[in-house]
Amino acid sequence: MPTWAWIVIAIAAVVIVGAIAWSAYKSRRRRGLQQRFGDEYDRALADAPSRREAEAHLNEREKRRDELHIRPLEPSSRDRYASQWQNTQAAFVDDPEAAVADADRLIQQVMRERGYPLDDFEQRANDLSVDHPDVISNYRAAHDISRANDRNNASTEDLRTAMVHYRALFAELLETGSAETRQTEPAETRQG
Repeated sequence: MPTWAWIVIAIAAVVIVGAIAWSAYKSRRRRGLQQRFGDEYDRALADAPSRREAEAHLNEREKRRDELHIRPLEPSSRDRYASQWQNTQAAFVDDPEAAVADADRLIQQVMRERGYPLDDFEQRANDLSVDHPDVISNYRAAHDISRANDRNNASTEDLRTAMVHYRALFAELLETGSAETRQTEPAETRQG
């Protein structure tokens, strides 16, 4: 066989191996995003024109989150917010509309103290989705109900649902061993 034929075969083999490696890398990256973001991955995929753009958007969220200085609450702040939450929940019985509005404000106060920027709601939700993907859909739903409440367009059952959703996020925001804290700890301290 002529030398040029061997060269063509070698180049073809390198291209094939490169394509397989690239495909494996993309597949691994996709699985990582799906595991990291859960249902939020599917939401991003549904909102984007292509899978590539959705994944790029999720990667941008992670990069933005890495630039933020998110910190756990001090124990005194955590206790104060927990007490305020109990008062907000108790107020639901007498004034559900006001309780939902208070819950939304309380969530934002905790976020601010933790270091999350309070830009527009979508940006806030995107930032939270990196650290709290399991409850971000709850937050979006609670916010939608809160907006409907502002327009006097939410039933008491809707408001109860909003409080349940807010409570799920609130509990995660108050946690000291939350996902974002565990990510910055050395591996040996995370075991056990």
